[in-house]
Amino acid sequence: MKQNFKHKLADQTIDKKEIARLSQWLLKYKKLTIGKKTEQFQKSFSKFLKIKNSLFVNSGSSANLLIAQSLLEAGYLRNKVIIAPALSWVTTITPFLQLGYKVELCDCNFNNLGLDLDHLEYLCKKVKPSAIILVHVLGHSNDMKMLMKICKKYKIVLIEDTCESLGSKYNKKNLGTFGLVSSFSFYYGHHISTIEGGMACTNDAKLAKIMTSVRSHGWLRDHSEKEKKQLFKKYKISNFQSKFSFFYSGFNIRPTEINAFLGISQLKKIYKIVKIRNRNFNLYKKELNNYYSVRCDTENLSSFGYATLVKNRDEVYKHLLSKNIECRPVISGNIAKQPFWKNMHKKHNLPNANLIHQNGIYLPNHANQKVNDIKFICKEFKKVAKVKLVLY
Repeated sequence: MKQNFKHKLADQTIDKKEIARLSQWLLKYKKLTIGKKTEQFQKSFSKFLKIKNSLFVNSGSSANLLIAQSLLEAGYLRNKVIIAPALSWVTTITPFLQLGYKVELCDCNFNNLGLDLDHLEYLCKKVKPSAIILVHVLGHSNDMKMLMKICKKYKIVLIEDTCESLGSKYNKKNLGTFGLVSSFSFYYGHHISTIEGGMACTNDAKLAKIMTSVRSHGWLRDHSEKEKKQLFKKYKISNFQSKFSFFYSGFNIRPTEINAFLGISQLKKIYKIVKIRNRNFNLYKKELNNYYSVRCDTENLSSFGYATLVKNRDEVYKHLLSKNIECRPVISGNIAKQPFWKNMHKKHNLPNANLIHQNGIYLPNHANQKVNDIKFICKEFKKVAKVKLVLY
């Protein structure tokens, strides 16, 4: 039986007033498939992020799938080799595997839990990838200055999985705007929620057009009339055939207008949400100053959860459970330790990710938490947590 935690890892961001407004709107609105509300949300999100193009899809996982396919359709990759973080979420990795990419896992570091730059450069020399996908773990920025240098040096396309980091910045620039393309998630308990939903974002006009098509079966209905006429003429497609002609190998990963309506409302709350999550992180760090904490100075940290390391994780987990406190591994832990990966690939030497996999734990952080909630969680955590670990 599932436990109803008093101190939950994540909590609802959609409030009753938003549900009431949605209910009233539903009674009047005729078309609930992708339409004007989706366009409005995309424009609002692009303005917030300070990026040119945002494509709303039905999940953050689908955003990664859309990116993986669209990069191939655009011809932007010299091969199908990609480096991905060992410390990441399963659907950061699996869309690329499913589309036939060769995925090489890169170890993490203990400063920001992002890509270990020494291991990354070693892999760049060894496997000569076309692309890197990174994860900004729990809101913390990777070392973007050095990463951009590496990408430039080896002529590599950078993809940012920013699903845990909406609102965080590096050098006054939003995470999700450094690479060629980025993904975001609006699942329950994320910084904002559209029930289910995600976004793929880019400044590249060609890629944006292809992603728009791939999102909807591979047709051209969302392209300009001029673009459509040029392609119809090139492939000798009649007016009769035009609406049912497909130019890319696509999916149906569109959102609904219901999701977009909520997204527009939720985005108005993002600054307040980030401020609270940032406060929570700093309080955890103060209360747990003798325990491991991420050490990088991400600007405007939009913390997703508080990550730490303990020697006796199972004991800590059981104690927190008894006190009605929810906790979990850090993302998926080391992807190389996951059953699906073990069944498909050889073993990897990833010592830092292994340590996180064995000893990593993260504690609740969400916008509905109170200061006293965090102090209680920290008090109970410190009663049993042991921290004698050697960091590589």
